Amino acid sequence: MNYFPQRVERPAQIALLAALREVIAEAPLFIPAMPRSGNPMSVRMTNCGPLGWVTDKESGYRYQATHPKTGEPWPPIPNMLLDLWHEVVNYKAPPEACLVNYYAGSAKMGLHQDKDEEDFDAPVLSVSLGDTGIFRVGGRSRQDPTQKYALKSGDVVVLAGTDRLAYHGIDRILAGTSDLLPEGGRFNLTLRRVTKPE
Repeated sequence: MNYFPQRVERPAQIALLAALREVIAEAPLFIPAMPRSGNPMSVRMTNCGPLGWVTDKESGYRYQATHPKTGEPWPPIPNMLLDLWHEVVNYKAPPEACLVNYYAGSAKMGLHQDKDEEDFDAPVLSVSLGDTGIFRVGGRSRQDPTQKYALKSGDVVVLAGTDRLAYHGIDRILAGTSDLLPEGGRFNLTLRRVTKPE
């Protein structure tokens, strides 16, 4: 795992948050549901880019080109995020999806692998905005030991190489640790390449 503390400085965080608000205005946050059970996840989410990651009871985990509630195409990925991808990721093609997860209150994300993509050679890049999130990361088996990191606003994490399929999740959010979001909580932006480049 490559960890870049405070890679996005405060003025850039403010600008990125403004761009994110525009994304959400066009593609509103929604509550995803688990496959099979249909139980709601504790995060709210949306996407930007040509493809977006979604999940529901009927069709499970997948990428699609349209918002599941509005039916509209996802808005484009902000240029700031595309620039960051090219600066810190060693990969020949741009990302196709940016997942936006919003954590508030007791929202968390259990240990999971990002494996709905075609090309595991493409790294996964994530940016934290807002309150600190306790990030847990392990190995390629759910039984591997894990480490915890307190991801602060502006921190960047890249999962690549042998860590690309590492199990990871968010244990909890530390409320009140950032004043970036007036409403509180944490946004996590995850850039992914979905298809294999030609």
